[in-house]
Amino acid sequence: MALFFDQDWFNTRLRALGKNQMDVAAALDLTPSQVAEIWKDQRELMPQEVAQLAKFFAVPAAEIADRAGVSTPLPQEAPEEGDMGAVMEKLEELGGRMTRIERAIVDLKALILDLSRKE
Repeated sequence: MALFFDQDWFNTRLRALGKNQMDVAAALDLTPSQVAEIWKDQRELMPQEVAQLAKFFAVPAAEIADRAGVSTPLPQEAPEEGDMGAVMEKLEELGGRMTRIERAIVDLKALILDLSRKE
């Protein structure tokens, strides 16, 4: 459960946009009672909901997370187009690690089979 959901801030933002909790429910694909639970600090926002509310209110995700309570998680940011090189590097690194793990498994399997034959 989130702590210290800032109802006043969210309600003020809704009024400024001419929206209500029903609009929030539609934006988040939640029921009105689920949104009411968020407003009453009885339901924590998920990272993707933080991102959706940030778009809905046209504010940074960090603002939503801060106003939604102390334990509200921030959504992971997707890499920008220019960062694809870094993503590819990471994938290559993970591929190398996976190859080493697979080799270690084969070696362990051979060792186990060899030990079982000696018994």
